[in-house]
Formats: sequence, C-alpha cells, structure tokens
Amino acid sequence: MALNLAQSAAAAACFAPSTGAGVARCAPSVVSLRAAAAAASLRMQRQAACEPSVAPARPAVSVACRAVADHVSSSRRNGVPVFVMMPLDTVKKCGSALNRRKAVAASLAALKSAGVEGIMVDVWWGIVESEGPGRYNFDGYMELMEMARKTGIKVQAVMSFHQCGGNVGDSVNIPLPRWVVEEMEKNQDLAYTDQWGLRNYEYVSLGCDAMSVLKGRTPVQCYTDFMRAFRDHFASYLGDTIVEIQVGMGPAGELRYPSYPESNGTWKFPGIGAFQCGDRYMRSSLKAAAAAAGKPEWGHGGPTDAGGYNNWPEDTLFFRQDGGGWSTEYGEFFLSWYSQMLLEHGERVLSGATSVFGDDAPGGVKISAKVAGIHWHYGTRSHAPELTAGYYNTRHRDGYLPIARMLARHGAVLNFTCVEMRDHEQPQDAQCMPEALVRQVASAARAAGVGLAGENALPRYDGTAHDQVVAAAADRAAEDRMVAFTYLRMGPDLFHPDNWRRFAAFVRRMSESGSPREAAEQAAHGVAQATGSLVHEAASALRS
Repeated sequence: MALNLAQSAAAAACFAPSTGAGVARCAPSVVSLRAAAAAASLRMQRQAACEPSVAPARPAVSVACRAVADHVSSSRRNGVPVFVMMPLDTVKKCGSALNRRKAVAASLAALKSAGVEGIMVDVWWGIVESEGPGRYNFDGYMELMEMARKTGIKVQAVMSFHQCGGNVGDSVNIPLPRWVVEEMEKNQDLAYTDQWGLRNYEYVSLGCDAMSVLKGRTPVQCYTDFMRAFRDHFASYLGDTIVEIQVGMGPAGELRYPSYPESNGTWKFPGIGAFQCGDRYMRSSLKAAAAAAGKPEWGHGGPTDAGGYNNWPEDTLFFRQDGGGWSTEYGEFFLSWYSQMLLEHGERVLSGATSVFGDDAPGGVKISAKVAGIHWHYGTRSHAPELTAGYYNTRHRDGYLPIARMLARHGAVLNFTCVEMRDHEQPQDAQCMPEALVRQVASAARAAGVGLAGENALPRYDGTAHDQVVAAAADRAAEDRMVAFTYLRMGPDLFHPDNWRRFAAFVRRMSESGSPREAAEQAAHGVAQATGSLVHEAASALRS
C-alpha cells in the first residue's frame, strides 16, 4: 500500500473516491472430503442463512464487444494484461454467497467486453475458516469462479491472511477468524507490538511463525492448510480460470510489518511509522541475535530514540541525516536482524505455497507476493518509513534486491504498488519519490530474474495516471515490461461513462504495447457505445 496527496483536499479533483481499499515442514492438511449429499445439504443451509437472491442470467455481450475483446486478446502477447480488483466485500461474511450477485455478473461481462484479462479477488481467511480450525467454506468463492469461467475471464486469487480494516481504502471490516482472535486475546504476544505496548491485530506476529500457538498448529501451518484446501476445492479451475495465487504475508496482504496503521488515528501520512518488535517472540529472537553477535546489551528491545508514528526523520535521533543511529554499528545490527526476520517469514510462507501450488500440483498457476510502495521520505538518507516497515533500504544499501532474490528462490512474481504516481504530485517537503522507487524495485526484480507486476496504490481514473502506468509498464524495452497490471478497483466510479471510456483506452494501450493514445481513445469510444447499457447496469447494481 502506498499513499499520496489523494488524502488531501487539494488532490480531490483528480482522485475519485474509492468504493472499497531454513524452513520447517508444515503439518498435513486438516481438510477432509465430505460426502456429496452432506456437502449439498450444508451448501443449501448456508445459502439460506445468507438469503441470497436468485442468480440473474449473464448479460448478453454484443458482437461488437466480443470483437474488441478478441482483438485485444490476440495482441496481448506484445503488451501487458490488465486485471481489475474486485470489491473487498465481494463475498458475504457468512462465506456462502456473493454480495450484489447481479452487479458481479454485469461487471464481469463489461470488463470482458473491454478486453480486460481478468479480476483479482481477496479470499479472506476471516471468512473462509471462520467457523473453526480446518472448517473451510468456499461456497461464495466457488460461485464467483464459475461466473468467471462462464464469462471467459481469468482470476488472480489473493490468499488474504490479514484483517480488512485499518488501512487506506479499507471500506469494510473483516477480522481474522474468530478462533484466531480468541487465541490472540488469550495471548496478546501473538499480535505485533510496538515499544509502547500498543498491539496490532491485523496479522499474526511473524515472531511466532514456528510456534504451535493456534489450536495446536503454527501460523504457517494454518496458512499452508488454507492454501491446500483452496487448491483441493478449486482444482478444476487452476491454470484455466485461476491463473495466479498471490500469497498474503502481512498487513494489507503485503510483505511488511504493520508499521503505519491508520486505525484509531495511530498514524497519518507522511509519518515515519514505528518498529514492531515488542512482542515476546520478537524480543526473544532479538536477544538471541544480540548474544550471538557478542553484544547482549543490544538485545533488550528496538531503538528507543526512533520517534513516534507521526514524526519525520529529522525529528528523531535515530533517523536524522547526520550521525543518526541508523548508520551506527548498532543500527546496522538491529536493522539487519529486523529485515532478516521479515525475509525469513517470506521464505516460510512461500515454501508452504510452493508445496501446495508447485510443479507437482494440479493445474498450473503463478505465485506472487506483494511489496508495499513506501515512497515518502525516500529522498532522505535513512529512508525511515521503509526501515520501520522492514525494508532495509537506505541511501547506501539496496533493500529490495534481497526481497527479489528471496522471491526468485520460490519462482514468485514481485507485485509492486504506486506505479501510477508521479513525483511532482506528492508533497515535496516529505521528499516523496515514487518514480525513483518504482525504478529501483524494477531494477531489483530484473537483477534477481523475477517477474514484476504492478498496481495503482489509490483509485485513479484520469489520463495522467494512465499515461504514467503505460510508461512504466508497457512502453519500455521488453526486458523491463511488467508481466501484469492490476487496476484498483471495481466500483460504480469505474463505470462512470467518462471513466469507463478512459479505462477502455488504457486497457487497449496496455495490451498493445506502443499503441498510439489517439487510436486507443478512438477505439474506446466504440467500446463505450457498445457497452453503455451493460455498464449502466453494473454501476447501478454496485451502488445498490
């Protein structure tokens, strides 16, 4: 997740509002196959409890629309496929049915008609396994996958092991499974903790990854079992309809610490955030690392002079430009340990993912992981917000190459945000440099030999943002080209007539690398006319 001036009134005219936004082996899956009759009965009971409406017939797609989609698909080999993020609450909290089924059907048909490759959807841990450990309810997601298959649209499925709520764009609240929350309430050290004792319940602390703290299983075993259950339920869709599994590894699904939580006003852009190493599992690891380094006095906790969530680097002793603690021997020790813990967490979770979705698994899907676009204070020497998030990236050290190399070991794609941002759109006093950050991450991905995918950090429907994405993703040399781009987010604003026309032109430009903007916009007018009634239906249904 990345932030920018869209949070201020000055940028409101450009930004439409969001509608949302060494590895231990894991225990065997606790999933068991149910008898067909029992499964059918349970599904009927769940659907009745959710009171879903009758599924409407899929809206017809005109010959003109299909021609546009076929043309884009045939030319995509030279460009970048575009996916669109579904609403955060696509599936009802009961898990057994879709929210706004009519809107989903109309939206998928409209996206297909514009040449969109597919959709991205969060498969929430807090929904699917809410009824108890090993009790998985994928019924609502099964309905979505079948709709996608019938529409001929692909799916990026996000294994969302985090809480929804508390971050930018989070318009709904989906906590972790009840039984996980209960364990965290009994043992609050399962939650990330800062130096003041503030707990964060967005994601289970990586400090206890290998501890059997969740009803006899480790967190990583829970994640792996969940992914195995997903694979078993959707085996017939893998590689055909479901083409990518994005593995959530932290808050907002990103590989990072929850260093800048917005909930309860804890943090506001562009504050530096705070280190998250105060739970006893993290403290125990730090103590052991300090003893191994021959500096036991360094093992009592993180830096105490690193300021608070909303400080700026120069407000603190640790992050200040000249003589700051970050550049001392102690700073190097602490930041190396803190970032290494994050890398090892990525190793553990991705090892579980590859054991489930690897070469021997049914079907064939790509695996990806998301890295946050923390561009504020990037122009400083210390890069404080990146450091508190776990990215040991400074003026003198590349913090993204180790992450890219870790992903390479698992054959995973690096998914990165803030691709739509331009430096001059950001507050200059905070030394925001999203363009330089995107270039650095792209260079790290290329050096590590991993694919790079992109996202926009905040909803943008204007041509300027589209130009920036096209320049970053499609118009460069082949070796720099992104493997995919996911657009944030489906909602009534996307289907506003002007926004929809610009979006259709954007999809064509992305899909046809080097396609002139004028030609794409001309073709987009035809798409807008051909899909007018369908888009109106989708927008109306989403608003309801």
